[in-house]
Amino acid sequence: MVLALEIFTRSGGVFASTWAHVLVGIMWIGLLYYFNFVQVPSFAELDAQARNQAIDKLASRALWWFRWSALATVITGLLILWAQDNLSSGTYFKLAPGASIATGILLALVMFLNVWGVIWRNQKVVIANARNVLAGGEANPTAAASGRKTLLASRQNMIFSLPMLFFMLWTHLNPGIYNLTDNRGIYWLVTLIIVLVFELNCLGIIGGTGQNITNKIYESHINSLITGAVLVVVWYALWEILFKTI
Repeated sequence: MVLALEIFTRSGGVFASTWAHVLVGIMWIGLLYYFNFVQVPSFAELDAQARNQAIDKLASRALWWFRWSALATVITGLLILWAQDNLSSGTYFKLAPGASIATGILLALVMFLNVWGVIWRNQKVVIANARNVLAGGEANPTAAASGRKTLLASRQNMIFSLPMLFFMLWTHLNPGIYNLTDNRGIYWLVTLIIVLVFELNCLGIIGGTGQNITNKIYESHINSLITGAVLVVVWYALWEILFKTI
């Protein structure tokens, strides 16, 4: 009985929300990798009829779980923050563990906005087109452009997922060895510039949505993985350069 009531304490809330956060986060990122590693290259090998059927029966279901697991990940993450004791002082995010988790939160929120604001909005057009064509209707001429926008945002989310996971995990390891007293403002300025440039690029605001030099990082999942790994190295180097070790 006592153990059951523990869930209603602050520490119990941290445990429950963290467990749920990990569970739905695995689902979200797992589906993100499924889309990029499996579905996109597989659909490219199908003829139009088979691809439309797969979009109707498979992709639509996967996208349901994808977008709602993204929302659940954000909600449970906010619940973790709400239940934390060490946030009450107002100094947590000025320390290394807090800055690490805050960077991960920033990337996760941008990824979440991509899911609901770009990927799902454009995939609704793609799914409606597939179902209309299967029913004997005319193809929507904007469907291909919507699919391209989906691909760019999905690949950008895959790029961001690597540093996001790095910072989410690093906060549980050893970021406490860094002293953020100096250069914290420079760090956040550089971080925001990196995120903004990549996001504007994937939205087509910088280089458009076509196949060009700025979008080369999105043209294959390998390119996106390499780009994400490079970002991890860049952010890690930024910590080493800006923050003194204790």
